Amino acid sequence: MKRIFSGVQPTGNLHLGNYLGAIRHFVALQHDYDSIFCVVDMHAITLWQDPTELRAHTREITAAYLAAGIDPKACIIFNQSQVPAHAELAWIFNCITRIGWLNRMTQFKEKAGKHRENASSGLYVYPNLMAADILAYKATHVPVGEDQKQHLELARNVAQKFNYDYEVDFFPVIDPLILGSARRVMSLRDGTRKMSKSDTSDMSRINMTDDRDAVAKKIRKATTDPEPMPGPDVLDTEGELPEETRKQRPEAYNLLGIFATLEDRDLRAVLTQYEGAQFSQFKKDLTDLAVSRLGPMGEEMKRLKDDPDHVDSILRDGAERANAIAQPIVRECQEIVGFLRP
Repeated sequence: MKRIFSGVQPTGNLHLGNYLGAIRHFVALQHDYDSIFCVVDMHAITLWQDPTELRAHTREITAAYLAAGIDPKACIIFNQSQVPAHAELAWIFNCITRIGWLNRMTQFKEKAGKHRENASSGLYVYPNLMAADILAYKATHVPVGEDQKQHLELARNVAQKFNYDYEVDFFPVIDPLILGSARRVMSLRDGTRKMSKSDTSDMSRINMTDDRDAVAKKIRKATTDPEPMPGPDVLDTEGELPEETRKQRPEAYNLLGIFATLEDRDLRAVLTQYEGAQFSQFKKDLTDLAVSRLGPMGEEMKRLKDDPDHVDSILRDGAERANAIAQPIVRECQEIVGFLRP
């Protein structure tokens, strides 16, 4: 079976955007691939993290995986730092990757900002660790969103250069699994701003730990407009919503996008269904849908967060299984490089 690898950073306060953008896709893919899902705590410390919070956030991501429906018996769930192969292979890739490749990484420029000289070297070589995450398991496919496509292309380049430099056919060339036309999930209070854990208003987002009552309250109080619901004629010939159209009614199109994604339906179908309807009726239907899909998940997350021993046991078991796959691959890679092994 083909193998996928993907991970989520333990940065805390997971919300609807994290679920719709990544985790729900993992759930859908888990039975079609040999699936490895990681909590990438080593990536997290490229920016300073409070140690106590990092441990709590690592458990929170694990709880989110489980509550969303990822089966730890069918898949491997673990945190990155428990498997030494990631760091060992990343060093080899540091020596394979060209500086020019890293200089083109736009995410480093965005995260480092104007004070690039003060950024950690870990943030700079972050893409090499991401390549090691994938290739330590010889993963063939990686589910990616738009923001990670450049890093995946670098991982492909690293695999190809290693094979070329050492005249081997060792690492696979990774194929991306594009996660579809991922709709941006915007604030429930301001449709022009992305949903964010850093927003001061908790009413601006649906947290993955929110129970049914909280989900219902936040949808009911979400900002809307007084106009009737738009129809499918607002979409372009490819079925996409033009950015200029989105800007005209940002709150309306944000909630429509959330509805379509939660139901796993085409936006055109949702617009056709609700064309001309009052927004109050649409919000009632969205509330019922969100409560039924998200409420049980939030309650399960809370239960798991209150049982850290169980969560830790899932991570330990996953790390053992991940080590069993990755260690022989990295040992063979080290022999190819010429390291003298006992």
